[in-house]
Amino acid sequence: MSASPEDPSITETRAWVERVVIGLKLCPFAPAPALKGTICYAMSEAETPEALLEDLATELQRLVDVPPEQIETTMLIHPRVLQDFHDFNDFLEFADEALQAMGLAGEIQIASFHPQYQFAGTGFDDIGNETNRSPYPTLHLLREESVARAVDAFGDTGSISASNLATLEKLGPAGLAAVKRGGPG
Repeated sequence: MSASPEDPSITETRAWVERVVIGLKLCPFAPAPALKGTICYAMSEAETPEALLEDLATELQRLVDVPPEQIETTMLIHPRVLQDFHDFNDFLEFADEALQAMGLAGEIQIASFHPQYQFAGTGFDDIGNETNRSPYPTLHLLREESVARAVDAFGDTGSISASNLATLEKLGPAGLAAVKRGGPG
């Protein structure tokens, strides 16, 4: 695995988090770890799902071993494997099995982001899919205790999806593309 902050995959993913996720307020929990510098951007060189599982296990263990004051959450970016969304989606079952096998269920959860992300029951071009469309396939490792604290602080999380959809619909595809490039929405 590579952790060079100059890696284009990391640079583009960090920009996406800052411009889209935080900039558009799609995740009310993201600004705090971003401001504290406790988001770990890890880049996997894996070219097979099996190698990615090994990198996932390494990052899961690192998240357990390192205090949240140093690493609150990890974005495991894997640009060379699981480019097809359906393959990526199928892989999530194996990722959850790895979490279980390591005894981390209930301690860490895995969220998923992909350039072709598509929620069930939506069309490919549905703008709502953009909430989970990252520049590269990415597994987001979150500490359950951090999620619980964030939910307690935020209050009603049921409105997040509707608010995100309204934000994206208001921007439209052209506005979102401008935000992704670093321009105004």
